[in-house]
Amino acid sequence: MSGLNSVVFGKKKFSDILNEIYNNQKKKEDQISGLISELKPLVQDIGDATLIVPLIKEYLEIGVRNDEQLIKMATIVQRVINNSSNEDSMGITDSEKEELLAELDKLNTNLSTKD
Repeated sequence: MSGLNSVVFGKKKFSDILNEIYNNQKKKEDQISGLISELKPLVQDIGDATLIVPLIKEYLEIGVRNDEQLIKMATIVQRVINNSSNEDSMGITDSEKEELLAELDKLNTNLSTKD
C-alpha cells in the first residue's frame, strides 16, 4: 500500500487523487439528485418531459465521461507507481498510449464543437 502514498505531482499523493475521484462522484450524485428533484415538479405533461428529460440525460452523460477520464488517469498513475523501475514506458503499452491520445483528441474535438 506504499504506492498509495507516492507523490504524483506537487504535494498530491495517489491516495489524494483517489479521494478526489470518490468525493467528486458523491458530489455529482447529490447534484444530479437535486437537479432531478427540482425538475420533477416542472413536468406537467409529455411535452414538458420531452424537453426536460434530454437535459437530465446529457448532464448524466457528461458526469460519466468525466469519471471515465479520472479513472483512466488514476490507472495510468497506478501503473507508473507499480512500474517505477521502467520509466520509459510509464507502465503502459504503445496501444494504450495511442488509445489515450485518441481519447484526448476526441475530447478536444468535443470541446471545440461545443464552443
